[in-house]
Amino acid sequence: MIFDPATLRYNSQGLVPVIAQQEGSGEVLMMAWMNAEAVARTLESGRVTYWSRSRSQFWVKGETSGNLQELVDLRVDCDRDCLLAIVRQSGPACHTNRRSCFYTSVGEGEEVELMKPEA
Repeated sequence: MIFDPATLRYNSQGLVPVIAQQEGSGEVLMMAWMNAEAVARTLESGRVTYWSRSRSQFWVKGETSGNLQELVDLRVDCDRDCLLAIVRQSGPACHTNRRSCFYTSVGEGEEVELMKPEA
């Protein structure tokens, strides 16, 4: 069956959430948004392309930082309203220069930083 990005269930802004996960380790790296064109660009180029809500423009992960995300597999959830991008991440995935955007743990009312920025 041929995949059509139009078959996804987008929110009222025309966006679908995407979780980026490291190939092999399963580490969750980040969450971002795609519109139908970002999905198509990602599949065509093999470089993960997101939609920046704050800048209202496309951004290819790592285009300016050099910390590229190469697409290994793109998976659609059962409700077709969320995507999982299995990627090969080079360098930090987070704009804070950390491997993952999920570097803070919350337990018993306390926040604990799990990782420092990479040098």
